[in-house]
Amino acid sequence: MDAVLRWLDSLSLKQYAQVFAENDVDLEALRLLTDADLERLGVSLGHRRKLLKAIAELNRSEAPTAAAQPIPESLPPRESSSGEGGRRQLTVMFCDLVGSTALAERLDPEELRDLMQAYRKACSDIVARYDGHVAQYLGDGLMVYFGWPSAHEDDAERGVRSALEMVRAVKGVSEAEPLAVRIGVATGAVVVGEGSGEDNAEAKLAVGETPNLAARLQGLAGPNEIVIAPATRRLVGDAFELSDLGAHPLKGIAEPVRSWRVEAVHRTEGRFESVHGGVALTPLVGREEEMALLLRRWHQARDGEGQVVLISGEPGIGKSRLTQVLREQIAGERYTALRYQCSPYHLNSALYPIIEQFEFAAGFAREDPAEQKLDKMEALLGGSAEQIDESAPLIAALLSLPTERYPPLTLSPQKQKEKTLE
Repeated sequence: MDAVLRWLDSLSLKQYAQVFAENDVDLEALRLLTDADLERLGVSLGHRRKLLKAIAELNRSEAPTAAAQPIPESLPPRESSSGEGGRRQLTVMFCDLVGSTALAERLDPEELRDLMQAYRKACSDIVARYDGHVAQYLGDGLMVYFGWPSAHEDDAERGVRSALEMVRAVKGVSEAEPLAVRIGVATGAVVVGEGSGEDNAEAKLAVGETPNLAARLQGLAGPNEIVIAPATRRLVGDAFELSDLGAHPLKGIAEPVRSWRVEAVHRTEGRFESVHGGVALTPLVGREEEMALLLRRWHQARDGEGQVVLISGEPGIGKSRLTQVLREQIAGERYTALRYQCSPYHLNSALYPIIEQFEFAAGFAREDPAEQKLDKMEALLGGSAEQIDESAPLIAALLSLPTERYPPLTLSPQKQKEKTLE
């Protein structure tokens, strides 16, 4: 257990040593811990992310035959000191504060410092929530990486989602001095890492055309606008509402670059449609047995024999495609489809799948005023007037809609939660 204690101490998470010891988490068990295990041990979300990343690095450092070897008394270092940079695909964001020179003229230096610190914190907190990395603070700007040091299959989408949230967050940083930002996002191959072998921030900057492209696109953006590059546009699919800005000549780049302005998150029926919407898919091959099973179960359910089918597998193996093809094959039949999907961007909202499905089914549009959304909500709820009066204020609160239309809820927070779940 001393080795586990030293490992936790190296991560500045020594406070979990006691709970690890009480639950017999030795070095062997440590390498097998999952997010659910850490949550059961009472580890906070941010610390779970840090621990899982360190555990993954620890497991990668082992040789393939490590299971047959005695477990070492000391753990390998978390970072390589080889000094070799790594080639990888990165989504790079440049965020620049609009009108900072005018702010410096109007504000006292201490007031400006406090404002800049609040602005940076608002942005960096959002970047951290999407598991990005603030690579550099550039005066009144930030350069952010998505895909290094932690890579995800949806880094481009993470980058654009965080940009939208940063625009909203920066608006609320100061009431006295309304702030605005302009953001450019690009995706491409770079070399990033300790290329110089020196332990400094410059040694960890990405090298390649992508950071330069992101910086140039940021120059195209107006206040509170986000402009993205072609590769980023291709990777985000139909996840966002976009405006085509056409091709623009950019300084330092030989050919004009086509770009898009991001307007909002695009509400789609599901993640599969978000990624593949508008794209002609090739026929499904090699899944005849699975499709035959699904169709048999559908026919049994249609004839009154209730059925449940669980499709499980690694990410990207084609689970969503199977269900998509099933819906295509039964398109001529009558049924009601309910789709509830979790999201890596809403880990702290247990009811997010319910909220998302409800808003989609009700047909909420981004430009709908609150009163119109309430009308759509009531139409979807249906039932008698008495049932709507009872359920509508609870559902409206769940959907973050105003509840003044209904009699006030004289319930404690705990009782309101219970009634909402009911």
